[in-house]
Amino acid sequence: MHGGLMRVMSSAAAAAAAPAPGPVAASIAQKLAAALAPLHLEVLNESDGHNVPRGSETHFKVVVVSAAFEGTKLIDRHRVVNSALADELASGVHALSIVAKAPSQWTEGAAVSPSPNCMGGSKR
Repeated sequence: MHGGLMRVMSSAAAAAAAPAPGPVAASIAQKLAAALAPLHLEVLNESDGHNVPRGSETHFKVVVVSAAFEGTKLIDRHRVVNSALADELASGVHALSIVAKAPSQWTEGAAVSPSPNCMGGSKR
């Protein structure tokens, strides 16, 4: 990345004591960094909010800000992200929430809306 921020974390108490990213989160971050040269990249493992075993890497949110997105439609941004992560989506990543913005749409430190609580499959 070109002097930007990259964070890879789990959603539960993410900023407080983020453990080292798992292999899937690390792969997602590496592939998005290589494909988009982002100014800002966050990879959030949100699996802990779903009915999956502890330590799973199945549900993610990515926040990516890249000059590659200037002048492109939201659907095209999502297609680029999905294409970069095709292997992960085909082999274990069950859900991917994407926030894809151009630098002109992003203010550093901007809050990203949290993902909704899991509504399906959870018997908790």
